[in-house]
Amino acid sequence: MTTSEVVEDSESRFSALLAGAASLPGVRISRAVYLKSALTRYCSEDDIRKAIDETPAAAGIPLEVLDRAANESIRYEAAKVSALSAAAGIPGLMFLPATVPADMAQYFGHMLRIAQKLAYLYSWPDLFSGDSDDLDDATKGMLTLFVGVMFGTQSANAGVGKVAGLLSKQAVKKLPKQALTKGLIYPVVKKVASYLGVEMTKQTFAKTVSKVIPIVGAVVSGGLALATYLPMAKRLKNHLSSLELTKPKEGVVDAEAIIVDVVEFAGGDDTKQQSGPECAPLN
Repeated sequence: MTTSEVVEDSESRFSALLAGAASLPGVRISRAVYLKSALTRYCSEDDIRKAIDETPAAAGIPLEVLDRAANESIRYEAAKVSALSAAAGIPGLMFLPATVPADMAQYFGHMLRIAQKLAYLYSWPDLFSGDSDDLDDATKGMLTLFVGVMFGTQSANAGVGKVAGLLSKQAVKKLPKQALTKGLIYPVVKKVASYLGVEMTKQTFAKTVSKVIPIVGAVVSGGLALATYLPMAKRLKNHLSSLELTKPKEGVVDAEAIIVDVVEFAGGDDTKQQSGPECAPLN
């Protein structure tokens, strides 16, 4: 197999995993429902409504409030993924062919869940448009870059930063499809997808080893999931919170007038709380 074929194969494996995980029940997060749930304890109804209609940044919600909500969501998702991974580790060697793919799918599904939650808190537009079950290329590309950031790839950091700059500059309410599917950002997405395909293969092997002995495998598997998931989620949170999108922006428009910028690129838990006060810096 040639180098190009290896790259294409690993990219295809990741794309298949991404599409499969995104189609699992409960993986797709409603932006409006989540923002209301995550911000209710901190913000007034008017602030929350503006955050949903525009962005949390446009609503003037302080970054430290968003960070607090982000940390709560990370803890919530990490606890879920750890518990589910531990449960998948109980059957032992006999059921490995069934449990390892299922465990990987649910683990990756929770990565997509936290990526969406963090994106919405830090003023990214809705990642899934309409009621279609299909994953469009722009959303697939953006999720690929988010996951790449979670894995610590510098090219993914640069890609996410560039897309954030386009969104902030033009104040659009949709993902920049042209930027994500054409021009110089698209090869970055492909490069990150190929790298992630290799990393996912390594993780599958690690999870297989952790599940060989029943019960012991459950403890190891759950601990491994927690130990890897938390730092990856925090890495994405730290990167998104540092971008221009988190700064207040007025006059959000529903347009995609950003094609010209593409050529320049070279490189909470879910529980509801009672309504809180006006969004203000935390003590």
